[in-house]
Amino acid sequence: MGLLSFAKNIGKKLFGNEEEAPEKLKKHIEDDNPGISNLEIEVQDGVATIKGETEDPSALDKVILMAGNAMGIEEVRADEVVAPPETVTVEYYEVQKGDSLWKIAQNAYGDGNRHPDIFEANKEIIQNPDLIFPGQMLRIPQD
Repeated sequence: MGLLSFAKNIGKKLFGNEEEAPEKLKKHIEDDNPGISNLEIEVQDGVATIKGETEDPSALDKVILMAGNAMGIEEVRADEVVAPPETVTVEYYEVQKGDSLWKIAQNAYGDGNRHPDIFEANKEIIQNPDLIFPGQMLRIPQD
């Protein structure tokens, strides 16, 4: 995953202006670090560019989603992150109004009882499974 678009005016408010965005995004990601080291972030005109290294391809996905789900970010570029190739098929889902993890699992897997699988795949992105918001992007690993 090199580039993913997000809703710029939706998300977790982490920073007040673009000058403080790199530092605030870096802290946000490192607080619940999914497994990235040597993290560097630049933000310009709503585009976050991520650099770093990870040994886990899912960590790259999570870092991109953590940055992109922040208010004020509309695009994330991660072409300069060193990561192994993804070993599972992953789809990305934009949360809609009225969604719950159960409903998303029902649509993605045909079984709402698999909602813990979605939470586990996004635990750095979603701290509380009851607090997802429209416009938020989630990763949905496929079987």
